[in-house]
Amino acid sequence: MIRVFIGHTNEIFEVAFSPDGKRLATASNDDTIKIWDTATGQQLLTLKDHTDEVWSVAFSPDGRTLASGS
Repeated sequence: MIRVFIGHTNEIFEVAFSPDGKRLATASNDDTIKIWDTATGQQLLTLKDHTDEVWSVAFSPDGRTLASGS
């Protein structure tokens, strides 16, 4: 199945799937991270605490923590 995730206002630099595959995190040039539901394509959360481009994002092995780099 192909899904289109619409929400960022600029380039996406990296994506990361949660270990269970239910969530997708995207890191963007719009200074945000977005969390998506992979089954529906629905945007669940926008993290806006970065003050510059977000270059990387990764879930911890248990899926409970998300790390990002800017």
